[in-house]
Amino acid sequence: MVEATVIYEGDLRTVAIHAPSGSRIATDAPKDNQGKGEAFSPTDLVGAALASCTLTLMGIVAARRGIDMKGARCRVVKEMAAAPDRRIGSLSMVLDMPPGVPAEFHAALTAAAEGCPVKKSLHPDVAVSLTINW
Repeated sequence: MVEATVIYEGDLRTVAIHAPSGSRIATDAPKDNQGKGEAFSPTDLVGAALASCTLTLMGIVAARRGIDMKGARCRVVKEMAAAPDRRIGSLSMVLDMPPGVPAEFHAALTAAAEGCPVKKSLHPDVAVSLTINW
């Protein structure tokens, strides 16, 4: 169990506080939904969580095999759907791996990416794609 507290600061801004570490993340409503767009929106955080989870799981598998993944980068693009309700419509990820990851480990690392708990927690109507550039 992990606890977080979220405080509404007004003007469509919140601050989430991670209880174990005290770290903070601010959110702001996006410009297309009455906000200022000055910070991650809550739905932006879903995309960031997906990319972070994907890299973390791949990092676990890479570390077990002695592979250095430092510098791997995942770009995630979130697209909203408007109908029938406003929601995340798709999350598209492009992951650039650092040079030198042996081809023999590509399948294991890809399987780790596909096993991301954030991905498995998303509604099936959210289209998720992943492209890995080795």
